[in-house]
Amino acid sequence: MTRNLQADVRGAVARHLETDLSLGLRETPLHSPRPVIRKLQILTADKVAQRQTALAAINERVGQCTRCGLAKTRTKTVPGQGNPAARLVFVGEAPGRDEDQQGLAFVGRAGQLLTKMIEAMGLTRDEVYICNILKCRPPENRDPAPDEISNCWPYLDEQLRIIQPEVIVALGKPASQTLLRTKEGIGRLRGVWQEYYTSGSSAVGEPTPLMPTFHPAYLLRSPTEKGKAWSDLKQVMTRLGLPITR
Repeated sequence: MTRNLQADVRGAVARHLETDLSLGLRETPLHSPRPVIRKLQILTADKVAQRQTALAAINERVGQCTRCGLAKTRTKTVPGQGNPAARLVFVGEAPGRDEDQQGLAFVGRAGQLLTKMIEAMGLTRDEVYICNILKCRPPENRDPAPDEISNCWPYLDEQLRIIQPEVIVALGKPASQTLLRTKEGIGRLRGVWQEYYTSGSSAVGEPTPLMPTFHPAYLLRSPTEKGKAWSDLKQVMTRLGLPITR
């Protein structure tokens, strides 16, 4: 093995261990890397293009939205981003300061942790779709107000109908309660498979499996809970047929 290759391997191992530690893991497998498997829905180029066009149309409508008072305080709208053929969609509650500045979902400290969580699952951000219930930042990052949720949720519902993911991961209480139309706390919801119905009605199509788990921002404040979140994500990996090696 050449010196440069040895340095590359050491760098890759160091990054792998850093991800493990950030998720609260204390054991790392010693066997060979997991095999590469297809992680996207199998769609024709035309179908992917249709989804991209439909999602872009939603983004444009979100950018012009004035349905609630957040239109007056936002810097940029944050409709969400990712792969239109994603098998997995992550849904948070609302953009924060960094997201409001950049117009992208989950790019701050919580977003950096979410990226590590996704990578620990053997995926990349480019292979999933990431968005929020609200498409604009509430002032001072306060919780979303009921009228803001009712006005903004239809955008998310439409995004999910277009992407047709195999699994949804709801990050935190507001996202879980909104998607499931419940007032149950995240402590009782997390780790238990739920069902998301388009437009909130069981009469509209088949439900999408939904896994509630802790929001990355909460995990930054409560790192001892990372193990529970990882347990939830392993259930998602099993549902998607992704190999679990740790």
